[in-house]
Amino acid sequence: MKGYHDIVGDGGSRVLEQVAEQRTRITDGLAGVRHLVAVGSGKGGVGKSTLTLHLAGALRARGLRIAILDADFNGPSQARMSGVEGALFVPGSHKVALPRTRNGIGVFSMGSLIPESESLEFESAAHGESHTWRATREFALLGEILGAFEWGALDLLMFDLPPGAERTVQYADFLGSRTSFLLVTIPSEVARGVVARSVAALSKGPNRLLGYVENMSGYYCRDCNAIKPLFVSPETTNLEIPCLGTVPFDPELARLCDRGIDLAELRETPVGRALEHVAQQLLDSLESTTSASAHAAQELRPDRPASAHGSSELRPDRPGSAHASREVRAGREHSR
Repeated sequence: MKGYHDIVGDGGSRVLEQVAEQRTRITDGLAGVRHLVAVGSGKGGVGKSTLTLHLAGALRARGLRIAILDADFNGPSQARMSGVEGALFVPGSHKVALPRTRNGIGVFSMGSLIPESESLEFESAAHGESHTWRATREFALLGEILGAFEWGALDLLMFDLPPGAERTVQYADFLGSRTSFLLVTIPSEVARGVVARSVAALSKGPNRLLGYVENMSGYYCRDCNAIKPLFVSPETTNLEIPCLGTVPFDPELARLCDRGIDLAELRETPVGRALEHVAQQLLDSLESTTSASAHAAQELRPDRPASAHGSSELRPDRPGSAHASREVRAGREHSR
């Protein structure tokens, strides 16, 4: 009798071929996306989804082409917060078109398909053993979404990840080394300790850690127009990656999220300015990554001119301008 190791290849199941085909569809579908950024934490309840959406809004306000993939399939919140809850997915000429927010951000979220009163179910003949196959089904679904939707030409595709340090590593493995990670914490020793584990786990792989954002860093008191302490700031846990900024909690922001209204009316508040600062830091970090990659490629090919594709991509009207963040800064100075 033949054993498992006597079977050549995948035993005629075409599993390997199907996986390769899906990977090709994903690669082709994301070919026009300049940067992939996964927003994670390891800790739940730190505001990853809120930060993802409003960072996307701050970047979109600069003219960048942005989309969000809500990868928390059984706890989706982007549909409600971005105002695309109940939006229809319309088939295009080749793939499915993404719903868009009022300010033009493409959003995929299970919240557009499944009511909040229902959960995402994966049918299976095996009962009581969901832990052995659910993650596989979820990542297979993620692959189908990446391959089936029309992502088009984007400066940035942001993944809103589910909580869990081990899930963060699984997504890093699935999305590949091209994806950079932005982590979110709050000024709490417990939260920072869990995020530190995510940092340690991701540091063992090829994905770049752009840094972290400290969310809920105080709260904005509208009556006294000041930032008040919300947590006792931790002093011992060092995350050992750059801090891209701190964002205070604003109850008005929570109200807007519940109603699916963007941040436009909060631009000149402390939370709006904090998000603008984080967006700028994120752009600078991404540009430095691209510039370093272009420089390395040029060193490997000294006979060829430096590629214009390098750090010159973050530009709305000409996908390929390295001056996006510098133009924004110049515009600010001019406005003053």
